[in-house]
Amino acid sequence: MTDCESAFTQALNDPAEFWEAQAGRIAWYKSPQQILSKDSNGNDCWFVDGELNTAYLALDHHIEEGRGENIALIYDSPVTDTVRRYSFLELRDEVARFAGVLSSLGVGRGNRVVIYLPMIPEAAISMLACARIGAIHSVVFGGFAARELASRIDDAEPKVLLTASCGIELANVIAYKPLVEEALALASHEVDRRVILQRPLCEATLGKGDFDWNDLMADATSVDCVSLKSTDPLYILYTSGTTGKPKGVVRDNGGHAVAMRYSMHAIYDAAPGDVFWAASDVGWVVGHSFIVYAPLITGCTTILFEGKPVRTPDAGTFWRVLEEHRVNVFFTAPTAFRAIRKEDPDSELLVGKDLSQLRALFLAGERTDPPTYRWLCEILDVPVIDHWWQTETGWPISANPLGLGPSECKAGSAGLPMPGYDVQILDEDHVRLDVGVEGDVVVRLPLPPGCLPTVWGDYQRYVDGYLTQHPGYYHTGDGGHVDEEGYLFVMGRTDDVINVAGHRLSTGELEEVVAAHPAVAECAVIGIEDKEKGQIPVGILLLKDGLNISADELEREIVMHVRKDIGAFANLKRLMVVQRLPKTRSGKILRKVMRNIADGVPYDVPATIDDPLILDEIKHEMINNNIGLIAE
Repeated sequence: MTDCESAFTQALNDPAEFWEAQAGRIAWYKSPQQILSKDSNGNDCWFVDGELNTAYLALDHHIEEGRGENIALIYDSPVTDTVRRYSFLELRDEVARFAGVLSSLGVGRGNRVVIYLPMIPEAAISMLACARIGAIHSVVFGGFAARELASRIDDAEPKVLLTASCGIELANVIAYKPLVEEALALASHEVDRRVILQRPLCEATLGKGDFDWNDLMADATSVDCVSLKSTDPLYILYTSGTTGKPKGVVRDNGGHAVAMRYSMHAIYDAAPGDVFWAASDVGWVVGHSFIVYAPLITGCTTILFEGKPVRTPDAGTFWRVLEEHRVNVFFTAPTAFRAIRKEDPDSELLVGKDLSQLRALFLAGERTDPPTYRWLCEILDVPVIDHWWQTETGWPISANPLGLGPSECKAGSAGLPMPGYDVQILDEDHVRLDVGVEGDVVVRLPLPPGCLPTVWGDYQRYVDGYLTQHPGYYHTGDGGHVDEEGYLFVMGRTDDVINVAGHRLSTGELEEVVAAHPAVAECAVIGIEDKEKGQIPVGILLLKDGLNISADELEREIVMHVRKDIGAFANLKRLMVVQRLPKTRSGKILRKVMRNIADGVPYDVPATIDDPLILDEIKHEMINNNIGLIAE
């Protein structure tokens, strides 16, 4: 057996013994004796009697171990022409003082704090400050519009909201205060304390209930870490579901810390002192797990990058950051490299760069297309590893684990299931499928530490969304297959969620905005393949009779509404008007059939459809509009 096979077998046959050994990698205040147990709902529960503090693990512990002067965080911001470095000691002091700020505003254990910040050090500082005092943070991606922020405020019911006067996207300065004020006006829950970090490029006018970040920090008193139960929530992170309402994924403290430390060792082969760069945003799960928590818990230097690496200022920014900061392990989405390849197909911007410190490149967030994978293997003399995981799991389900002895990489594959994940492929009758046969990708319970224990405030939604379709299994919502060597191939979502450049979006959420336009009678939004972004949304519209509006004007107005209500990153730019939408006799729109048409996949006429000719009409409309990969 390889080390990976041995670890996988041990975690499968005796999960409690395996994860007790991994729990020994972190510094508990009180080491757990009950490794795997059941909670009041009958769910599997990890390290229930253990006590710890995540911020202590990320900062104070390293100072006590003599690594206080080591660099913990590098802030690299080409949009403000800034590079700033924080030692573990300096970052700990900032976090401890801001934890004092939160305490002075009445925030304590179990209170929620919404964080709506750009990619600046204060984002990580505020997350760790919440963890230090036992508050539960909920980071909202800075690209979300006011309506999306409002929905998260109403669900999390925060005591305090943290924001900045602005964010910066390329050459554009985005004022945050008006977005926050609009969100608070839309939300039912009142947040009477807002802390605003003033940035020089755009200062905000403060009103009642607004506090200046730097003024509060000037008078702050540092506070110590509190001891928390392993099962106490660390954060809530919202992710798109099949309905318009986002799901609040809950992450606990103990299981999460163990999973973060183990994944850095086993998968990324990272050790204290290594430089780790995950080119993502703290508003997404990658930013939580592999910008803030996992690298710092491990004792690595983490890079927090403000800007879009491909275009900030050019396609060579990736190579500049990797060289300048001597990055050892790099993690990003395939979308970024597709854009770089388009701008610099011959890799001229890589010439002369010293990337000798780089040991591995990891890709995730969407399936890596084989041409991009092969291109990266050609230009980089390091392992290029595609791996797969979800907001719900918090760390990789499958990978090529460098720390356990790497296996062969296969183009198009997400690697091998990681220890703790018993991945299986089932059909709709819960029957396990043969090698090479595509079906539902599921994980047999128990899930390993670090995975979600519930959905915030809605346990039944957790059960219905993840545990009901295949009893005894966690349902990932993705389809795929395994090959004869056990490699997993994830082919895409089986539900109404699409992946745009690594960002999960609910088609139901998009449809709600599109359908609100007064000219739209009915609509469906589907995701189609896109060479650069993986998928892009396309709106298929049925219009009301007797309206005088041009196609260009309609498209312009709907695109504007989507940008305003959800955010520009949703990337809805393609609309198609049809005479009818295909439905079952019960009235359900056949989105999956339309996806298959757009992707050129053969489709069967559903037995429940009233008029099969409508599918041919949709196909011809898509051809005429040059949508998808279809051809006559």
